[in-house]
Amino acid sequence: MSATRVLEVGTPLGAARVHLARPPRAHGSVVLTHGAGGSIGAADVTAVAAGLVEAGWAVALVEQAWVVAGRKLPPPAATQDPAWLPVVAHLATGRGALPRPLVVGGKSNGARVAFRTAHAVGADAALALAFPLHPPGKPALSRAEELRAPVPHGIPLHVVQGETDAFGTPAEVRAELPDPSWVTGVKGGHGFTRRPDDLVAAALAFVCALA
Repeated sequence: MSATRVLEVGTPLGAARVHLARPPRAHGSVVLTHGAGGSIGAADVTAVAAGLVEAGWAVALVEQAWVVAGRKLPPPAATQDPAWLPVVAHLATGRGALPRPLVVGGKSNGARVAFRTAHAVGADAALALAFPLHPPGKPALSRAEELRAPVPHGIPLHVVQGETDAFGTPAEVRAELPDPSWVTGVKGGHGFTRRPDDLVAAALAFVCALA
């Protein structure tokens, strides 16, 4: 990926850290964040980010404030979401605002916070890399309401889901959305594969269709 600039943004939980790659005349912007493991260096996230930048999109990889503060697990939504909102607001407004369209998304838990807040941050679209529809083996504990959160606001969304994901198969995710084409099944489970080329291709196809 091209050279990045590191920014710190104040939030109610302390500073969040943003790694921003902004190619000249970018087609738009994608703000991505990590899963509950807390690493923006995960192979799937970095592969998608690199593919987007190569295709001419600005990409902001966000280390959420709870990670920067050294916490091991994400806080509840009532605490996590208010600490996410100022990060996207900082990136999307002011003289240095990222170019539109603005896509918000992330891996697993990061997708949850992005989908929950997509309308509040004024996103043009939302992208999930492995949406955790339910805990493994507990389909009754559904997070379908979070999955569908962008829908009432007319915000396009797409989910790229591993075919053997224990947190919800592509078929399970499709069953919770108005349009089955909003989900792409790819190889692997919740962590995809070591060479997630199909994940990158699916993410690029969705994002580039917005430009």
